[in-house]
Amino acid sequence: MMDGRVAAIRRALDDAHCTHTPILSYAAKFASVFYGPFREAAESTPRSGDRRGYQMDPANAREALREVKLDLDEGADAVMVKPAGPYLDVIARVRRTTMVPLAAYQVSGEFAMIKAAAERGWLDGDRAMMESLTAIRRAGADIIITYFAIDAAPRLR
Repeated sequence: MMDGRVAAIRRALDDAHCTHTPILSYAAKFASVFYGPFREAAESTPRSGDRRGYQMDPANAREALREVKLDLDEGADAVMVKPAGPYLDVIARVRRTTMVPLAAYQVSGEFAMIKAAAERGWLDGDRAMMESLTAIRRAGADIIITYFAIDAAPRLR
């Protein structure tokens, strides 16, 4: 989220007497190649330039911690790290610094890698799915947003 956006949303919700409506901030959204399959499907690949101007540098985990703190100071009730798998270290660091609900978004490229490897017989797709979700949870995520939701739900019951 852009700096100041959480505060603006919080003010608007409070002014509308929606003080109990929580805000989940995309606090740590990295400029990642793993968004590729979604961008291709949604035909939202940038025609020129890229999104690195407003998404975080994949090499800079410290920036994620600063952005999380800023969004919490502005009134976020929960924060998100996106993508999840390549940033398990960031999820763990955010968990160590805050106890608000922490979401992790396992994006389309993470999903596509596992699906493609399973289709080729390179690995057991169900086990890889569950192992990846377990790793995200183990790193500290309270909430996991994933394209595997429908496939994983019966295994989690």
